[in-house]
Amino acid sequence: MAKSPPLPKPTAAELDLLRLLWPLGAATVKQVHEAAQRDRPDTSYATVLRLMQIMHGKGLLVRDERERSHVYAPSQARESVRTNLLQELIQKAYAGSGKDLVMAALRGHVTDAERAEIQRFLDGDAS
Repeated sequence: MAKSPPLPKPTAAELDLLRLLWPLGAATVKQVHEAAQRDRPDTSYATVLRLMQIMHGKGLLVRDERERSHVYAPSQARESVRTNLLQELIQKAYAGSGKDLVMAALRGHVTDAERAEIQRFLDGDAS
């Protein structure tokens, strides 16, 4: 069986749209537009539609055309996309060192509460 080529990395705008769509599961452009307007009231329907069509063309979204209003869904689970983006970041910015990434994050990008949660995880107490 031939391996399919990897999907392209989502742009920042595409990732923002995926963050809206993942909790919805599958949604129409109208539903995604309404969700987008909660954070950015100036977001136009046409912009959301165009971006979703581009993402469908790239393979980032799947589209169900059985209904009058097309229903879109992410083609990959949130964790899959996060894992791919993290692997790329580790390779590009940290020369493949996950430890260097974690150390950089711990140096100033976590709160005391997050640090305590991380410590519980390292101690084996995280559920």
